[in-house]
Amino acid sequence: MDPVIHSDTPVSPAMYGSPLLSWEVDEYPRHERSRTWYIAGAVVGVLLIVYAIATANFLFAVIILMVGIITLLSTFQDPEKVDVVLTTTGVVIGNSFHDYQEMKDFSIAYSPPDVKLLYLDFQKLWHPMVSIPLEDTDPNEVRGILLQYCPENLNRTDETLTDMIRRLYKL
Repeated sequence: MDPVIHSDTPVSPAMYGSPLLSWEVDEYPRHERSRTWYIAGAVVGVLLIVYAIATANFLFAVIILMVGIITLLSTFQDPEKVDVVLTTTGVVIGNSFHDYQEMKDFSIAYSPPDVKLLYLDFQKLWHPMVSIPLEDTDPNEVRGILLQYCPENLNRTDETLTDMIRRLYKL
């Protein structure tokens, strides 16, 4: 059984054991950005593009331009809701399934109202850690269910640096 299902494949949590707990999260974080944020972002983007052209690094210029366009488009489009379901065999996130046997551990970073995250870390080095917002879900209930299936990393109690930067700079 393939542990990660592609997004065009319909996934039913019942296909992967009995559902134990579920909640909905936004597909990507929604941020309230001021006009000043957009002006500063545009200035930084233009400066980076000028630098890329001056150093003949055209791929970098294209990447900066793409990041700007994606950021602008995501501002005018609301994120879709994605289901997160803890089952008896793994975690279903939208249209992907992560088996408990492939997880190294989990941790919960909980410091409301800003930080309410569940982290899933995997045994394979090339599989990145997954960060799932808990929204209004009780972290103790999530922890109680996950402890039955995989170990908890008690050393990771704060959000990751990338999540902190993303939240602080509204990226």
